[in-house]
Amino acid sequence: MRFDTKLLHNGNEICSVTGASSIPIYQASTFHQFSIDQPGEFDYARSGNPTRQALEATIAHLEGGCRGFAFASGMAAISTVFLLFSRGDHLVVSQDVYGGTYRVLTNVFERMGIETSFVDTTDLEQVMQAIKPNTRALYIETPSNPLLKVTDLRGVVNIAQAHGLLTIVDNTFLTPYYQRPLELGADIVIHSATKFIGGHSDVIAGLVAVKDRELAESLAQLQNAFGAVLGAHDAWLVMRGIKTLKARMELSTRSAEKVALWLQQHPDVERVYYTGLPSHEGHFVQDAQASGHGAVLSFDLGDGDKVRQFLQRVKLPIVAVSLGAVESILSYPALMSHASMPPEVRLKHGITDGLLRLSVGLESADDLIEDLAQAMSFSVSVTVGR
Repeated sequence: MRFDTKLLHNGNEICSVTGASSIPIYQASTFHQFSIDQPGEFDYARSGNPTRQALEATIAHLEGGCRGFAFASGMAAISTVFLLFSRGDHLVVSQDVYGGTYRVLTNVFERMGIETSFVDTTDLEQVMQAIKPNTRALYIETPSNPLLKVTDLRGVVNIAQAHGLLTIVDNTFLTPYYQRPLELGADIVIHSATKFIGGHSDVIAGLVAVKDRELAESLAQLQNAFGAVLGAHDAWLVMRGIKTLKARMELSTRSAEKVALWLQQHPDVERVYYTGLPSHEGHFVQDAQASGHGAVLSFDLGDGDKVRQFLQRVKLPIVAVSLGAVESILSYPALMSHASMPPEVRLKHGITDGLLRLSVGLESADDLIEDLAQAMSFSVSVTVGR
């Protein structure tokens, strides 16, 4: 089957007991054991739930993995994966990684004795130079958040395999619809399913898919022990979102391309970050490892004052912490997604006070452009003020 058909027909869409066209929400914390000598598949919902199991099987199938895992949030998924490592281990991580990932690595896992080197993973030479004798994994965001840097996944996998390292990829921006890292040789793929996979700003969830069965067993033990699992109703909401993933991703991507081209020509925009633009330095790498460029872009207005004026005037996108929903969402990384980064680190990584991230939703692209245009009237405001 083609991928868009798999979204609807993946073996986890129909209740095997009743034939219901939607997997039931098993809102139960515990399960009766008809025989204590031959216990059933489910006993306690932290360890397993039929609704959650259907979602976990779905993400494994869509990503091409052997097993999937559903967590209470994207950060719960990321943190549980990091629990695979121990005191004295070292990780190489993408430089402009999501602020929550940076925070948990520097504020939590560093205290536990796990060391991290943040490098520009688009430069494979820097990746190789960062590897130490105690390095255990490469953690990649591609495209990265919020600068949309593209890392060569095949190149990173080759480096990891040559050094006996795991390759972990955050695939939130593109979803398995556009990019499947496990098929390119990665070992673990992570999603904040709150974003495009859920797609409706109504659920917090994290997903993981794993390629190797031994690694999957280790992660299953951590999921059960740590307990940050996804609830049954939220699992059902994510499965519902998956059914429309193709339609949402394709429409949002077409609109994002149109908006990015318009922004690139606007005199008040200093720079546009969108992999779909041929001028983007990662454009051709993206074309080689993914089937699309997604619906997230960033643009720099030059300074924080312009950002504040712009956000006060814009009407259609909501201004919020998140992305990947049916409505367009504007985020200000300096005070939102990357607020946990020290200012000097943010600036060093290119996350300036003038940077805005836009997740394009399902509105008319022309309406979005008209709204952005009226909000971006800085020169008129300055002239009138004088």
